Parts: sequence; C-alpha cells; structure tokens
Amino acid sequence: MAVLAVVALCVYLIDQIAKVLVVSNLYEGQQLEVLGQLLQFHFVKNAGAAFSIGSGSTWIFSIVGIGVLGFVIWYAPRIRSTAWAVLFGLLLGGLLGNLTDRLFREPGFGVGHVVDFLQIPLLPAIFNLADVAIVSSMVLFLILTLRGVGLDGKRTDDEDEDDDAADADAEPAAADADAAAPAAPAAPAAPAADPRDDKPQS
Repeated sequence: MAVLAVVALCVYLIDQIAKVLVVSNLYEGQQLEVLGQLLQFHFVKNAGAAFSIGSGSTWIFSIVGIGVLGFVIWYAPRIRSTAWAVLFGLLLGGLLGNLTDRLFREPGFGVGHVVDFLQIPLLPAIFNLADVAIVSSMVLFLILTLRGVGLDGKRTDDEDEDDDAADADAEPAAADADAAAPAAPAAPAAPAADPRDDKPQS
C-alpha cells in the first residue's frame, strides 16, 4: 500500500509541476523542439480523454475518471505484490493528474481542459505525463498477466508446482502409513473332518 501511494504521489506531482511550467512559459499552440523531431513540446488544451480522444465530452470523462479513481482506492488494500502496487500507483497518479485538470481548469468545474504538451513522431496525438503513466500501467498489466503474477505476487506456475509437490509428498506418506499398520490376524482354520463320520451306519 505504501509503494502504491508513493508512486501515485510522485506521478501526480511531476505531472502537475510540468503542466504549471508549460502554462507559465509557453503560449497555447506554441511548438518547441526538445530533441529535434523526436520530441517536441506542443502546448494544447484538450477537452477529451487521453491523447486528445473524444474532445467535447469532458464531463463524461470526468465522471468516468472519478468512478475509476474510486475503484482503484477501494481495490488497493487487496494488493500484496510490489509490481501490482507500482501498476496501480501509476494508474492512480495519472488519473488524478488529468482529473485535477478537468475539475479545476478553465472553462469550468468538471469540464476543464487538460494540458497536453508532449509530441513524438510515432503518435499523431499530443499527450502529457499523466497519459504516459496511465499507458505504462496498462503495459505493466499485460506483462504481469502474461507472466501469471497474481495480486499476492505469486505466479500461477509456482502454485501448480507447490500443489504437485504436496501431492508427491502425500503419496510416500500414505505408503508409509500402510506399511506401519498392523497386519490383520489370520482367520482360524476350520476343524478337520472326523473320518468316522463317513462310515455307513449298520
């Protein structure tokens, strides 16, 4: 739980500080090359979801974001794996970052525009650090699922091996128990027939 909270807080603070710096130093629509064409700052205000999807439905994404946020907080105490804690921390921090924009930025509460400023050649959309955290959590989810890692940190293969080992240990124990059990007493032999009984009567 502590790992989840720390990761979420770090993601949230880094995202919000970056957005404050962008709004303070760039004007809307401005482009600034950081690593040539590989990475550019392009300040836009997004009324939609991650990567500028669904513009014009901000209030819907605000409601969905609050719902998902509540689910993550409710589900968090079940997590016993560090990897899953990092995953949910990334997701929680990213959701909080974009939800803060939607709730408190212009043009109004619940319909605020999210600050996006990162642009790379591989993606046509412009995004922010909160989006990066959310997508990273999804990638980590796929990795953990494919590897069979549960919320308790145990892999499904390990559990199967433990079950097989337990069965293997149980078989010799059962054999030893059978060998140690006392043998049942033999049934008494039937009395021999008296040959005089076979003689014909006169």
